[in-house]
Amino acid sequence: MGCWRGSVLALLLLLWPAPSPACPAACRCSPPEVDCSERGLREVPWSLSPNTSTLWLGYNFITVLGPRSFPLLPRLRLLSLLHNRLELIHSQALLGLGLLQELDLSHNHLTVLTPETFLPLTGLATLNLGGNRLGELEPGVLDALPQLRALFLQDNPWVCSCSILPLWRWLSHNRGKVREKSLLLCRVPELLNKYPIMAFGDESFRQCQDTSLSPQHYIAFFIIGPFSFIASIVFCTFMGSLVVFYHSLRRESRCWRRPRICRVH
Repeated sequence: MGCWRGSVLALLLLLWPAPSPACPAACRCSPPEVDCSERGLREVPWSLSPNTSTLWLGYNFITVLGPRSFPLLPRLRLLSLLHNRLELIHSQALLGLGLLQELDLSHNHLTVLTPETFLPLTGLATLNLGGNRLGELEPGVLDALPQLRALFLQDNPWVCSCSILPLWRWLSHNRGKVREKSLLLCRVPELLNKYPIMAFGDESFRQCQDTSLSPQHYIAFFIIGPFSFIASIVFCTFMGSLVVFYHSLRRESRCWRRPRICRVH
């Protein structure tokens, strides 16, 4: 009898649904959506269900996303970190989020992004970087997102010098992906403050293209530079010798004509 009861108990335990991970104390959960907005968080909660598809983390105090800041979230599709204080995103911070389709990083303090940061996000379709502190952006950051369809870059302090040329080229070739184009404005230099970046043309960067140097130019400079320096020393020495020799000849000529003057000196 006891053996039979034990078997029934084991069968019930097998059939009983496994408990789902508890909702983080600071969040509101309505599976598969987790809302952790406006909770004063300084880091990403770790006790999140692997079934989470939407994660709201906006209006908190998160400053850094370090290596593997997120637990395993294989089904996450939307991640919002808007209105935090993000200054740094580690190159491995977003590992494991390969199915993410929408990422909102707007209204943070980001100044630099590297291509490695977004490499894990092979399925990302929408990226919002508006309202940050970006003065430049490597096109490689965007090239790392093969499925990108919508990009927001407005309200950043863009530096419209020759260094923005690669980004301008990318934007020009991908106009259909750029949203809020009219808000993509220069901040520096003062002469171009609030000038629309998308209004530039090829002629605007003609000077940058003319002054750009290829690797062959730099090699030539390294070879010609030292040679020119040595040649200038030799030339100066030769000219100095000629001047000394000329003055010596003049003195000897005066001495030959006026021997008394030479004896006095």
